[in-house]
Amino acid sequence: MTIIKSNIFKNQFSERVTENARRTAARGMRLCLQALFAIMLTFSVGVSSQAQSDSLLNDSYPDRYTVVKGDTLWGISAKFLRDPWRWPEVWQGNPQVDNPDLIFPGDVLVLTFINGQPVLKTLRRETVKLSPSARSTQYDDAIPLIDPAAIAPYLDSPLVTDQNELKSAPYVVDGLNNRLILGGGDQFYARQIEDQTVEKFRIFKPGRHFVDPITGESLGWEARHLGNARMLKAGDPSRLEVTKGNEDINIRDRLRPVLVEEALPFFAPAAPLDDDIRGLILDTPNKATELGALSIVAINLGDREQLRAGDVLRIKSQRMPKKDPYTGEKYFIPEEEIGLALVFRTFEKVSYAIITDSNRQVTPGDVLVSPKAE
Repeated sequence: MTIIKSNIFKNQFSERVTENARRTAARGMRLCLQALFAIMLTFSVGVSSQAQSDSLLNDSYPDRYTVVKGDTLWGISAKFLRDPWRWPEVWQGNPQVDNPDLIFPGDVLVLTFINGQPVLKTLRRETVKLSPSARSTQYDDAIPLIDPAAIAPYLDSPLVTDQNELKSAPYVVDGLNNRLILGGGDQFYARQIEDQTVEKFRIFKPGRHFVDPITGESLGWEARHLGNARMLKAGDPSRLEVTKGNEDINIRDRLRPVLVEEALPFFAPAAPLDDDIRGLILDTPNKATELGALSIVAINLGDREQLRAGDVLRIKSQRMPKKDPYTGEKYFIPEEEIGLALVFRTFEKVSYAIITDSNRQVTPGDVLVSPKAE
């Protein structure tokens, strides 16, 4: 009996030891799996952050860059980023200045990483002293998004308007001493100037009639900017002087009062608010069929599509029908990405954009989509 009892106790003890060992092993396995999962998660996050950084940054980006006169924000962005329009994703302005988004010659841009993400900061060359007295900032010295010379003629001209304004606007009726063709410095008479207190005017004539190539909708009329004028003596007719002439000014050309002086806008590149936006490049003034970098184009998108100055659009070639040379069947050349366009002035149904990059010729009718579009 004693021997049997001893064997029973021994068996029970052995079973308890085995069970505890199994539980300990299971707990160990769970801890190992949790640790392995944590390591894999950390690694995957690191890889993801690295992948995002790699996809965002240019292959040969600098660690720092000193801004010089003549630089543009687009050009600086291209030094650091694959897609210059994504500048706001990495930019951290200087909080010590009135407008942290502005960059000036002499500023040093430094690339750092926060939680694996690239960040661009600015080191201001001069020390900013704070005082209770009023201070003014020389915004004219700030680095623009693109070369102002490329878009300056389009900031106050041409104007996109409707047919009613073209018909009701004041007009030139006679040149002083019966001159029929006017230029800079010439005086002339004009009628239908309702507000006799206005001092400055722009002279224009009807230009292109913008028509949507898909819907046939009238998008507006382009008013060609012929020159500027100032009021000399109000009345009916009023006497004015041409202060600037871009083209010959003739009898019946129209006037538009200048109520607000438009300055070069400061804006940063961004994607449109609507990721599904889609438009087309309209016909050019000289019917040019081949366009490239720095060409100015009108597009069939505007304020009603929530387009803003600074919005960037991807340019795609048109989907062209072709005929198979063997079978005679109809097929289509697909849309291919060929460049980028930056919007710098918007109207209700039409906007003006500059082609910033192109890998082949751009033509009227080419497609415009958001850079975020698939």
